[in-house]
Parts: sequence; structure tokens; C-alpha cells
Amino acid sequence: MYQFFRNQLGSIRKVYLKGNTIIRRDDFASYPETVLLLHGFFQTRNIWEVMEQRLRRENIGVFSFDLGGLLWRFNTRSITEQAQNIAEKIESICERRQLESFHIVGHSMGGLIARTYIQQFGGDRRVKSLVTLGTPHHGTPTAILGVGLMGGGLLSVSPLQMLPRSRLLKRMHETHFPAHIPLTSIFSRQDLVCPWWASVLAPHHGNGQIQNFQVNNVGHSELTSSSAVYQLVLQSLRHRINRVQKQ
Repeated sequence: MYQFFRNQLGSIRKVYLKGNTIIRRDDFASYPETVLLLHGFFQTRNIWEVMEQRLRRENIGVFSFDLGGLLWRFNTRSITEQAQNIAEKIESICERRQLESFHIVGHSMGGLIARTYIQQFGGDRRVKSLVTLGTPHHGTPTAILGVGLMGGGLLSVSPLQMLPRSRLLKRMHETHFPAHIPLTSIFSRQDLVCPWWASVLAPHHGNGQIQNFQVNNVGHSELTSSSAVYQLVLQSLRHRINRVQKQ
């Protein structure tokens, strides 16, 4: 039973109770390709530890942010606010590190933050590709639990933004995702936090670079550490990298 809940929500000891244990590295811009990792609601960047190690072994630079929020460490700020903050941080980082562009991998709400950054705050000029893991692109009914946890919106409005037909999601779908940026959604049938149907993307006219991949027997938080998911992430990144190199 414990393993079941851990796969869905993450390790209490390693993700929630532990301080920031990911070693900060400033060499990410020196790699041939660089990836920004964005974690989800009420999570910490510790959830990316396995993914970061794997990507670095493939000679891919990685960086992530402490997104702050409740208790100064959990990601509870609004999706729009986080996207705007990231846009400002990114421009400062790119100027200091001479980093022109990068890829993004977003887990859960992190994928919605990435989309908002790309579609509303100029991220389309920087982002090469976006891969989302268990992201509720169409909203998820389980966000109602987060609404209760956050005092009905008093502590955080982000769970309200992740409900189906929320104002933020309606606006996101009214503005088409940039056609020049490949968008990949990876989801699991066994994800109880974000049901698979909430993650399925429908390609729209003029954008043939939208892909969906389904995995089995993987929980919501487990998407960030599953070897099967990682292989799909790597496949998506390599496909984009190879296309750019051939141009």
C-alpha cells in the first residue's frame, strides 16, 4: 500500500521532508543541449534527482528552479505567476550563461507552467521542445482535492486553475501552441492524480509536431523516475536534436 501511494505522490522522506539535495551545477550551458526541468504542484525539485542524473550521463546539461510557494519550498504559486517568474529568470540566466535556447521537461503542473511561459511570456523564442509528464492539459477532477488542501483557493489558486474548463485552460487552448516547437505528452493509464485522458493532446491545424505516448503501470510521481518514461523523454529530445543538426 505504501509503495502504491509513493508511486502516485512521491516519497515523503525524499521529496517532501528533505531539503534541496540536488547539487547546483552552473555548467549546464556548456553542454551541446540543455534541458530545464519544471516540477508540479506541491512538489519540490528533489523529484528530478533521477532524471537529472540520467540526462547528464547522456551529455545533456540540466537545470531546474526552486519554485517556492508554501513554506518557501513547495510549488503552490499560481501557474501564471510561476510562468512569468520563470520568464524573467530565464532571460537573466541566458544573458549570464550565453545560453540561447533549451528544451523543457515538465511534470504535472510543471507542464502547464511551461506552456504558459511559451504561449504568453515569450518562451517561444527560447524553447526548442517541450515534453510533459502526466500534465493535465485538459484539467483534472482530482484538482478538487488540492482546492480543499489550499483552503478553497485562499492559500493557492493553482488547483483551481487545473480544474477542467478553468479560465486558464480555456485561454491556453484558445491560443494555439507554436507550430515550430515539438510538443510531446507522456502519460500513464495507472496515473490516479492526472487521468490519462486529461493528458492526451489533439494536433491542431498547422502543427504536426504534437505527439502522445502512453506507458503502463507507472504512478503519477513515478513518471519522473521510470526508466520507460526516461527512454521516451530521451527519444523525444534526440529526435529534435537530430532534426536541428540536419538542417
